[in-house]
Amino acid sequence: MPRILVINPNSSEAVTAAIDAAIVALRLPGGPAIETRTLAEGPPSITTQRDADSVVMPLVRLVQHETADAFVLACFSDPGLPAVREAAGGRPVMGIAEWGLLRALTLGERFGIIALSAASIRRQQRLVRAMGLATRHAGSRAVEATAAETTGDGVRNRLAESGRALLERDGADVLVLGCAGMAVHRATLAAELGVPVVEPVQQATAAALAAVLLA
Repeated sequence: MPRILVINPNSSEAVTAAIDAAIVALRLPGGPAIETRTLAEGPPSITTQRDADSVVMPLVRLVQHETADAFVLACFSDPGLPAVREAAGGRPVMGIAEWGLLRALTLGERFGIIALSAASIRRQQRLVRAMGLATRHAGSRAVEATAAETTGDGVRNRLAESGRALLERDGADVLVLGCAGMAVHRATLAAELGVPVVEPVQQATAAALAAVLLA
């Protein structure tokens, strides 16, 4: 049976559990197996550029020795995406930031990103420029939390406040969750704020699923 491996590049099992719950609907009867894995070598939360850079070679080594048919990098920094694609030897590798932003383009004119921290915002700005999407980016607003903290109910009000500011002050009409740990809040935020909310792990995993099924 074909297999898709969704990798959490930080070492938080709580984040991996949130990722796993987010992709349940994509586990199709008779379809490819979709597994999740925590990168044990990763930091507890990928907050700084140094955190993101620190997991690149561990991800490369993991993918090189894995037999999965496709991979998802379940961190909104898309750490080492080009290097991991090289290591995969032609097998699909999906970054959740890349696929989350691509999906947002189909749902509105300007997207806003709910970010973990100010440091995360700087990385997001670089990614948006690299993808040529600066004119569609309304902005990013941080909740100042760790990845693991975003999986709990205690951060939900901060997520809603950041989302509301992106809509009312920055002119966004679609929101993107800027951390895999936020996955559990997507439906609640969409209902509360009344706009599309993109959960990027779901989008990247759906793209990997399509790539495997259409191979």
